Amino acid sequence: MEAWAILVILAVMAFALFALSQPFWPGQDERVQDRDALLRADLEAAKVAKYREIRDAELDHQTGKLSEDDWKTIDRRLRAEAVAILDRIDDLGGGTTPASATDARL
Repeated sequence: MEAWAILVILAVMAFALFALSQPFWPGQDERVQDRDALLRADLEAAKVAKYREIRDAELDHQTGKLSEDDWKTIDRRLRAEAVAILDRIDDLGGGTTPASATDARL
């Protein structure tokens, strides 16, 4: 076997060993937890923003800026988006925060 072929085989084996051993390196769990915490924070911020959009649409309807039909359409869409955000938060599992007063208004 030629020297270059041996080098290629050794390089492939080294890469495979590197890729397969990464989950066992220290600090991997913390990075996953950090990623989950960041995702949860993003989702919580999206939830608050969506609730604000729902309240703004209700106010626009009450002040006459939105017709009944337009408001119902917008409200239905915004509430569906809020439910999707809440489902994603639930999918993250443990560590969820209790429902706030804002959640009760939805």
